[in-house]
Amino acid sequence: MDTIATVVRRAPWNKAKLVGQKAPLKVEDVSAIRVRLVRTRDLALFDPGIDWKLRACDLVKLRVRDVCHGDRVDARAVVLQQKTQRPAQLEITVSTREAIEAWIRLGATARGRLPLPSRLHASPHLGTRQYARTVDGWVKEIGLDSAGYRPHSFRRTKATLIYWRTRKLRPVQLLLGRTKLESTVRYFGIEDDDAIEIAEPNRSLMLVPWPSRERRTTGRLPVVSSRSA
Repeated sequence: MDTIATVVRRAPWNKAKLVGQKAPLKVEDVSAIRVRLVRTRDLALFDPGIDWKLRACDLVKLRVRDVCHGDRVDARAVVLQQKTQRPAQLEITVSTREAIEAWIRLGATARGRLPLPSRLHASPHLGTRQYARTVDGWVKEIGLDSAGYRPHSFRRTKATLIYWRTRKLRPVQLLLGRTKLESTVRYFGIEDDDAIEIAEPNRSLMLVPWPSRERRTTGRLPVVSSRSA
């Protein structure tokens, strides 16, 4: 007896979703989110996410000994990235150090993880999906469309700001721990942004009257004869 095979068609995972590179946060967006964070655990998660420029998979797996000596947080640290297996340098600002030290004093890092332990006892650290849901709530709270922002937006925020202030790509590449300069150019979309920036001041050229055909071919102004009265 013949059997009829049934085909189950699943909807594409990206159907009705905004995919692609996510935009970095602006300075005013970062300030608006941080002002609304009052819990120590939220500050210990938000400040490192902006300050350290790490991917979510690397951020949630950090341990206390990676950034601390005793109860003091170092000003600098080096972390090995999971994706590229290359070291990334962390510049730890004062606000981030204070947030982490406050979190450590609460005894919340008993499992030796930063920035937060997982809610599941079987997991040793915070999951990337749980971190993404937290970021989604922060973005919605300040009135932004959460479809355009993800945890990777935090990684791009400070790096983008550093580039547009210094116009130096090599230091940003080292801070992000990226392997190739060409991929860093595409990562920031520098060529497109520079083209738009160059075109902006030249919009006024469209308002200047173009020379006549005779002037374009001979390089001289046309001679206009005038009759004497």
